[in-house]
Amino acid sequence: MNVAIVCPYDLGRPGGVQDQVIKLDRWLSDLGHEVTIVGPGTQGPENAILLGPTTVVKANASSAPISLNPRVRASIDAAVESSDVVHIHEPLMPTISLAATRITEKPTVGTFHADPPRWARRGYSAISPVLKRALSRLDVVTTVSPVSHSAIRSVVDARLIPNGIDLSSYRHDEKVKGRVVFLGRDDARKGLDVLLAAWPEILNVHPGATLRVVGAERGSEIRGVEFRGRVDEDVKIDELAVAEVFVAPNLGGESFGIVVAEGMASGAAVVASGIPAFLYVLGDAGEIVAPGDASGLALRISDLLTDTDRRTAKGLAGLERVKQFSGSRVAAMYVVAYEDALTLHRS
Repeated sequence: MNVAIVCPYDLGRPGGVQDQVIKLDRWLSDLGHEVTIVGPGTQGPENAILLGPTTVVKANASSAPISLNPRVRASIDAAVESSDVVHIHEPLMPTISLAATRITEKPTVGTFHADPPRWARRGYSAISPVLKRALSRLDVVTTVSPVSHSAIRSVVDARLIPNGIDLSSYRHDEKVKGRVVFLGRDDARKGLDVLLAAWPEILNVHPGATLRVVGAERGSEIRGVEFRGRVDEDVKIDELAVAEVFVAPNLGGESFGIVVAEGMASGAAVVASGIPAFLYVLGDAGEIVAPGDASGLALRISDLLTDTDRRTAKGLAGLERVKQFSGSRVAAMYVVAYEDALTLHRS
């Protein structure tokens, strides 16, 4: 099968959707399918068809690098011409994905990733007839989690296909005693401030504990804390592999929680805030704390660093839980969606 995967976000910039698109390309190729990635940007994967510069738009306490070029439709049509099916990520995101929903001559699958802010959710309901017309052109609609599904369920039926990770890429090496790891950008909603507020309480109980902050950089020096900033994939995996405890203290705005899956795949005991997306990914394989509760976070982390048996049990539970998010499993689920789209489009 020849699949065109459409991404609305700059393919040369880091981001959760871009990461899934690029990995899905590889997973589908491993299954024998041909893939072309289509999206904005001036740099990207070797096989990508790039549709030009992007503009960074602030939304949902984060930044989205998207194309605002209203004349992309012809370029998209040309890019997907040889495809059997078109897979559109974030179908309502301007301009590239939204323009791709107007493709009617080919089977289409649309995937929703986001946990939209409240105003957007209200907008979905208020103009649902308009959105229904746009989405009715999609043969199959999927969402990556119950959170992203909750935003659109009043508008369109969808099936759940989670995000995935390359399980074989992660290691669970001998752990560094007292090592705690955070992974994420320094956006307010990622909760790094909450973790840093909790850190002195953790040191009171475990003076030798160390925190590695991967993905963020700050100028201040904090006892026991090392800021690694943005690192490459190998360094990230090295840091995760030796963590006794992985912490995801996010405050909200997450639709899935790939970092939680990464922590589990590394054999760490995971402590995560109790936001819906993380509850879905983690299940009962880790520890949950109320979002923004620095003292509660400190207590959970300290307890795990103290209790070797509980920490080990949670690490093993995470390794079992994360199997359902393997890339090969996710790709196989999408192949079924593509086949269904082909059938529905012919009918």
